[in-house]
Amino acid sequence: MLEVTYTMKFHKSMFTMSKNSQQTITQAIKTHRDSLRKSLQHRLEVARSSNNHYLVRQLEAEAAYLHL
Repeated sequence: MLEVTYTMKFHKSMFTMSKNSQQTITQAIKTHRDSLRKSLQHRLEVARSSNNHYLVRQLEAEAAYLHL
């Protein structure tokens, strides 16, 4: 009985670690995408203020490719 209890606790702790790891990864992905979006938005603002239409088109294509 003791072995079964230990095994159940071990599997529960592995599940918890796995869930925490998944949450950490999910948050890192969200943070990375937010960073990409903000950077691209800034680059677009600069390109537009410089009237660089070619660069604006490139950055808009990049945003579409990245689904931002």
